[in-house]
Amino acid sequence: MKKTVVLVLILIVLPIIGIAQSIENIDFISPLHNEVSAIKKDGKWAFVNQKGDLIIDFRTDLVAEENEDGTYPVFYNDRCKIVEVKAGISYFGFINKSGETVIDPQFLNTTNFKEGIAIALKVNKQVIGENTALDKEMVNHRYFEVLINTEGKDIYYLNQDGVNVVLDKDFLIGVPNIMSKYIAENLYAVKQKDNTWTLVKVKI
Repeated sequence: MKKTVVLVLILIVLPIIGIAQSIENIDFISPLHNEVSAIKKDGKWAFVNQKGDLIIDFRTDLVAEENEDGTYPVFYNDRCKIVEVKAGISYFGFINKSGETVIDPQFLNTTNFKEGIAIALKVNKQVIGENTALDKEMVNHRYFEVLINTEGKDIYYLNQDGVNVVLDKDFLIGVPNIMSKYIAENLYAVKQKDNTWTLVKVKI
């Protein structure tokens, strides 16, 4: 009988007391963006929700970007940029709020998503010949500014000519700039080779 009373009391008192959970020794905490906040500890970034629950554990591949109130990773349209370095070249992709990679790191640069669309630098490979002595393909790489959706599918090429690129860390130093700009929903400004701009209306 006494054990039953004690058990009932525990079940009543526990919800009232609650179980406190804290994350200590945080170096930086960002404001809320897209209902989550970025936190930094020991050089790694993670995300917490509005209740302070850790929803994405600390990791090193989140891309910290300059914002009005600091430099930190941000979610837009439930997507956050990640980076993976392969042979000295940085490739960018995106994760969702579960920390799952939804767009594999494959782009030389990307903007954040707006209205479910981002601008990305997509690399296309073209075989131009074969080196028979080395038994290797001779390839040409060009990157194009393309619009991608939140699943990573390219839906429109903003430029048709592309830019030649050598995928070697000794030749490609740093991250190439994205020249096109988002103006409004389905409206983009594309910079031409003569430094003039073209307004492009995109039907998606």
